[in-house]
Amino acid sequence: MTDKAEEKTVGSTPFLYCSDNPLFSVSAGVPISEALSQASDLLALAKALAEDAAFIRETDRYAWAAHFLTEMGKAVIDDVMKVVSPRSAKTLRTEK
Repeated sequence: MTDKAEEKTVGSTPFLYCSDNPLFSVSAGVPISEALSQASDLLALAKALAEDAAFIRETDRYAWAAHFLTEMGKAVIDDVMKVVSPRSAKTLRTEK
């Protein structure tokens, strides 16, 4: 049995689509603990920006920044789930 601390991202999760083509994807080979730490940081920043967006109505830059950070964080977590979850990668792809 493989130690969970040694498992790494599979790198099969795309994000940020342009004309139905993924512009970016999660990199393979990143230790899961490091990937989750980065996802946590991305989502914390997105939360802060979303709060700013709720109060600053003159611009949508905070909302868009939060949107992109959230998309990146979700992609990292989805990629990690492909490693640690018994569900198939196909099931995760259809939940996008």
